[in-house]
Amino acid sequence: MPVGRVVIAGLRGGSGKTTLSLGLLRLWRGNRKVVPFKKGPDYIDAGWLSQAAGTQCYNLDTFIIAGDRILQSISKNSEDADFAVIEGNRGLFDGVDSKGTFSTASLAVLTDTPVILVVDCLKATTTVGVIVKGVVEFDSKVKIKGVVLNSVSNQRHESVIREAVETYSGVPVVGALKKTSTPLLPERHMGLVTADEHMQVERALTEICTLVKHSVDIERIWETGMGAGILNVPVVSEPQYENKENVKIGVIKDTAFQFYYPENLDELRKAGGELSEISAITQEDLPDVDALYIGGGFPETNAIKLSENVQFKTQLKTAIENGLPVYAECGGLMFLGRSISMDGKRYPMVGVFPMDFEMQSKPQAHGYTVVETIKETPFFGKNVVLRGHEFHYSRVSGLSGGEMDFAFKMKRGKGIFDGQDGVCYKSVFASYTHLHALGAPEWVKGMISAAIQFKRTRGGYRWKKVF
Repeated sequence: MPVGRVVIAGLRGGSGKTTLSLGLLRLWRGNRKVVPFKKGPDYIDAGWLSQAAGTQCYNLDTFIIAGDRILQSISKNSEDADFAVIEGNRGLFDGVDSKGTFSTASLAVLTDTPVILVVDCLKATTTVGVIVKGVVEFDSKVKIKGVVLNSVSNQRHESVIREAVETYSGVPVVGALKKTSTPLLPERHMGLVTADEHMQVERALTEICTLVKHSVDIERIWETGMGAGILNVPVVSEPQYENKENVKIGVIKDTAFQFYYPENLDELRKAGGELSEISAITQEDLPDVDALYIGGGFPETNAIKLSENVQFKTQLKTAIENGLPVYAECGGLMFLGRSISMDGKRYPMVGVFPMDFEMQSKPQAHGYTVVETIKETPFFGKNVVLRGHEFHYSRVSGLSGGEMDFAFKMKRGKGIFDGQDGVCYKSVFASYTHLHALGAPEWVKGMISAAIQFKRTRGGYRWKKVF
């Protein structure tokens, strides 16, 4: 487990948390082993954190994952590390309600981790000190040990705010990032451009690294984190995967489909899955697999290439008709529909589901979900309650009530249609809801079970429950 750890938090989204986190990870990467974590169900920031650290970033979310599993994840994934950097999300106390339930602050308390607070100082001076004072006094269990000022105009601006923060809150200012003329990390819908798609990842990280190196007392932050003490990890029983049998699971992973929690892939491997990456853009042939996992991503920005790969789409549809188990989330759901429409143009997709997807300028759903299974499927039993999240700019068209078979009833969230999610066809299951394996071990068992059954009965597949 890590000797040291810090939470990098802010007063809101876009306050500079990611910039500071990336800079610290890249600067410490040379002679120290640091592992990144991302609070919340975010894929894009986690991808950037992985690039900066040169190692996998893991997600921590107290709504989706139980507290003991979060502590276990930090401990297990930091066994050989010197330090853990945990980037928060939104504002420090922002959660699902006015009490801040499931916030970054609650994660900091759960993990007994000191907080470095990043504060955007644009067009403000003394007020920043007053705000920090209020944040520090709001909850004494949250250990705010340092403040980094962001968007500072000049030396005088920094000096006034530094004095105000330290005088009124008693918390030291450990850095001040100058305002830049252009964004260091470009954004689009859903947040930052992904690290996989950014044309100059190393250049962006180098610029961030230089800014943080000359503006932040990184050794003081390191010392702060080293004072966090031993992580108190409860004994947690690992999920047991009965009838373990090696199966081949294809994972479509390319510029269109990038959103996978590393824990999901790790748990599939632990349960007997041999994973192989597949590109729906560059590969014409679908490899021989026992099940297929299609994650989320940006099929809309890759719609031309996806639509042009007719051979791959045809082979996938044929495999589905022959019983291939397929589990798809969000972007994967869109890929399995009839078409994706964007900027007035329509791009044909696989056509498994009789529904079309139209891209909108604003999010159509964004937040946590709670779903209940209302029927048995190859992946889930009946009456199972699962927690996840959804975030998409697409909306479904060309679908009417009673036309499709749904397995999820939305207890929280929007879903695909009329409070329903998890559309089913043969051995295919597709939803807008993303699940995390540490919060939904049923999903892992379902994936392996479906793959085992397909492997055993290839050519005459009839789904039945294995475990």
